[in-house]
Formats: sequence, C-alpha cells, structure tokens
Amino acid sequence: MVFDLVLRKLLVIGNLSVTDWKGRVTNYGDGTGKHVHVKFKTAAAARKMALDPDLQMGECYMSGEFEVIEGDIFDFLSLALRNAGQSGRSLANVNRSNIVHDALYKYRMARRKYDQRNDKARARQNVKHHYDLSGDLYDLFLDKDRQYSCAYFEHEKQSLDEAQLAKKRHVAAKLNLKPGMKVLDIGSGWGGLGLYLAEMYGVDFTGVTLSEEQFKISNDLAKERGLSDKVRFLLQDYRTLDGKFDRIVSVGMFEHVGVTRYREFFDKCGALLKIDGTALLHSINRSDGPGATSAWIAKYIFPGGYVPSLSEVTPVMEKAGLYITDIEILRTHYARTLDFWRRRFMANRHKAKALYDERFCRMWEFYLAVSECGFRFVGMNNFQIQFGLDQHYLPITRDYILAEEAKLRIKEAKSKYYKSVPATKLSGKRSVAQQK
Repeated sequence: MVFDLVLRKLLVIGNLSVTDWKGRVTNYGDGTGKHVHVKFKTAAAARKMALDPDLQMGECYMSGEFEVIEGDIFDFLSLALRNAGQSGRSLANVNRSNIVHDALYKYRMARRKYDQRNDKARARQNVKHHYDLSGDLYDLFLDKDRQYSCAYFEHEKQSLDEAQLAKKRHVAAKLNLKPGMKVLDIGSGWGGLGLYLAEMYGVDFTGVTLSEEQFKISNDLAKERGLSDKVRFLLQDYRTLDGKFDRIVSVGMFEHVGVTRYREFFDKCGALLKIDGTALLHSINRSDGPGATSAWIAKYIFPGGYVPSLSEVTPVMEKAGLYITDIEILRTHYARTLDFWRRRFMANRHKAKALYDERFCRMWEFYLAVSECGFRFVGMNNFQIQFGLDQHYLPITRDYILAEEAKLRIKEAKSKYYKSVPATKLSGKRSVAQQK
C-alpha cells in the first residue's frame, strides 16, 4: 500500500508496528526505543493519510479510523517527526516528501492570501472559533493565570506556573516600564499580563481582545483585584484604536494577523506609539522561512492563522519606519510548555469529554501533540522583537533586562497574587534534558 512506501522511506530509527484493515502487522524502523503500535480500521484511512497526511492524519484520528493501540498519538507523531528532523528536513519539506505532497503544499502556499484575508469581520469570526470555547476547557490544562502562549523556563525544575510568571517578568523587563505609563496590549487574552504590569508598575493599562469570553473574564479579574481604575479590557479590534501609548505589547496574537495584514499591523503600531515609546512583539516563529499553515490546524484549530518567519516580518517593519532594537529567539521553551499542557489535558480528559464529546477530545489531543512535536523536532520556535520609532530611548546594553527581572522578583515576593506560585507536580514528567 502507499502508506507502507511512505513509512519505509521515513522510518529510519524507532520501533513502529502497523496493523492494517485486514489485520496484517508490519514493522518499521530499526527496533530501538519505545514500541508504538497503530491500526487502520479502513483501507480508505491508510490511503488518505498517505496522500495528504497534513490534513488527513488528524481527521482520521478524530474519526477513529486511525488508532494508536500501544503508546499514544504523541508517541506516534514524535516518532515520525523525529525521523524527519534527524534527516535534516524542515517542516515545509516534511509536507513536500513526494510529488503529491509537493503539489498540495504549492496549492496551499498559493491560497495563503485568500485564506488569511483577516479583515475585521473575519478576524472576529476566527477568534470566536477558538477562544470562545468554554472557559472550563482552558482551566483543564493552562496555568492558574491562563497564559495561553509560550512560557519562559529559567531552569530545569520550573513548574508551568513558575515559567509563565517568568514569561510575564521577562516581557515586563524588556518594556522598561515606569509608573503611570500608558500601556496597550494587542490581544490581551484572559488579562494576566495586564494585571501583572498594573500591579508591578502602576501603569495605565488598556487591553484589546475580540473574544467575548476573554473580555468578560479579564474585566471581572481586574475588578476582583481592585485594579479597575488602572486596567481596562476592551472588546475591540486594535485597528479601530486611537491615541498614543508609551508602550505596546502583543503576546501570541500576531499568529492571527495573516501575511497580507503585516504592514497594516505595524503601521498601526507606529501610529499608536509615542516617539520615545517601546513595543514588544512575541510570536511563534517558522525558523525555516515562509511556508503554509497546516491544513488540519487551519480547518479545526486556528482558521485564518499563520506562523510567520523572521524573513517575512522584519522587512515589513523596516518599510513601516520602525527600528528593531532587540530580537531574542526562544528555542525549546514552547515544546516544554506544550508538554505540560498535553499532560494536564490528558489527566483531565474525562472532564473535557463531559464538556464536549469524544471527537472533540481526540481533536484536542492531536492539536497539542502535533504542536509539541513541531517545536521539538522540526524547528518551530518563538521570537520576541523589541522595536520603536527611534533607537535612542533604551539603555544601550541588555543588562537592564536582567537587573529589572531581579527587582521584579522582589516585588512578586511581596504580592499576594505572585508570592506563592505553586509548583506543578506531574507524574512521569520529563526533565528539560530529556526533552531536548
């Protein structure tokens, strides 16, 4: 069968058994490592996955036509993508491994501008698809502050909550904040970063989101913490904002902008930023250059979404008249973040099934597993780009970032919200060294 040919070409290392729809078992790899056993219930599933794995692997797993009967879906995906990564193949090349895959990849590249035509109405619709799911779902796997973006792991033994607090601290330090500054957060999520900045610095904070669920929860939290006079969250598209801000931050929102809207985004940032202002953009990064969004991710998880490469972002920033003042690449941090999320979700899977159904649970399992494997094996990572309208208003070395983080740790120790961030204990959690 076609799938047999694909696996024989791909699987150099590892230990995989495949049971086909007739009950026949075939082994692949060199027999090393954890044994993974998968099963096709139909010939159609094997054929679809061989011809278009980018879309059909996730769909067949959701429908139950493709099952993992020893190990789990993460084990299977990590085996496949680890082999692809060790052969020096990027995520794009994984999707172009034969003539059919290459044709589909070129077709999806050609559709990028259409699929990512994220005007105001479409952007709101895309956000609703993912972020207006039940808030109870996100409580099953996120940290207590509901940070739904890459954490920042300062050392091997950090819990998820500690690493997400470290992310907020790291972002705050790069913003070089002073009390009373006006700060804008484009894509403010459930409000955790804004509340942190307001408490730590006494800034005047405005966050914008298109998610009704996030809008309600974040404002409720601001009121609960007695910060409503300093913090406001708006249900509003950033493109409709006016005024000037000392600082602009955006964490995990840029992936929803779309390639055709980058100039619009950076032009708006420039218009909203004071001449002596500083902005920080935190986004997932496609380290191998421009590509196409996974067809399955675009259909089921993030419609209209796209992970950019630096080569697509920095030229637009230059044309928008912005000075790039610092770039940092966070390499394996998101793989570690997703490891926590996946394990937490699986521990609470029965609760997710009560909220939705079995098909949804299989979809979410696949989403978390394939995302983690992308960051772990085929070069996905994160960038943080600091920028402004002028290059003269920040310290000329990066020493101020570490110094500010040290000051923030002292402040956190005195805060009732951050002084006792609980360590996360997960049975069988791998160490950082094992995750590399």
